[in-house]
Amino acid sequence: MASTKSPNIPVVDFAGWNTESSRQRIAREIVAACKTVGFVYIVNHSLPPSMLDEAFDWSKLFFELPLDEKLKAPHPEGWAVHRGYSWPGLEKVSQAMSTGDDEKKTNQLREVTDIKESYDIGSDNTTTQPNQWLPEHSLPGFRDFMQRFYWECFRVGGEILQALAVGLELDDNHLLEKHSGHNNQLRLLHYPPIAAEEIETGRAARCPAHTDWSSITLLFQDDCGGLEVEDVSSPGAFISAKPIKNAIVMNVGDLLQRWSNGSSIEIYVPGLLSTADLHRSSEVYKPSSHFATSA
Repeated sequence: MASTKSPNIPVVDFAGWNTESSRQRIAREIVAACKTVGFVYIVNHSLPPSMLDEAFDWSKLFFELPLDEKLKAPHPEGWAVHRGYSWPGLEKVSQAMSTGDDEKKTNQLREVTDIKESYDIGSDNTTTQPNQWLPEHSLPGFRDFMQRFYWECFRVGGEILQALAVGLELDDNHLLEKHSGHNNQLRLLHYPPIAAEEIETGRAARCPAHTDWSSITLLFQDDCGGLEVEDVSSPGAFISAKPIKNAIVMNVGDLLQRWSNGSSIEIYVPGLLSTADLHRSSEVYKPSSHFATSA
């Protein structure tokens, strides 16, 4: 059952964002969380709970399709375009931040199988990152809903960007105006069951420690858990980001850290360490500036 609170990651109630009396408090609390932890739970935001439930339902339907159906919307070859379906093992584990300049370590990590599958969605109004949609008959209504969900996440993300700007004592729209919505990424994720031994022996991984390239990341969790955040007071130690029903887990990305001259913290985030019988799903929305693309 989902947790109702976390003692380690701040929880900010966003319900009063549209009232002036609460606006400054919310902004201060979010920025304080970003400066001290790099992560924050946002509850009572304006994304309808019914829409979030429907998003998880559609995600489940998609990942339950036969592989040959999912492959009708394949991730394009290469690293430049982040759209479409990626099957388990397609994405590699290594990240420059976790291996430094050690080419041997990087190559070793790239041999580890990343046991997750994902489906990436963006704006239909961009030619640089074209969407890869299933044929309508494969999952009727999926495309229409996911485009609506994408833009609803952009709207909610815009409110959070405004809160960050207010908390940083900038103009309300200082950060929002850098985001057109056409360079963002909505990622549906499914972590199928895997024997703990596969993780413990290093033969497989599940989205290991990393930071995000975006300005911020909005993460929606199911009730399985698995997300962990590095403890800034104890590097190398991780704390659990336990699920809170309908909450957004917001974290600072690489872009925001640079824009704020390092005043916000970006954190390595390992995926689920081990599970034998649970399916874990999540939705991730990454707002990105129109001055930068995902890479």
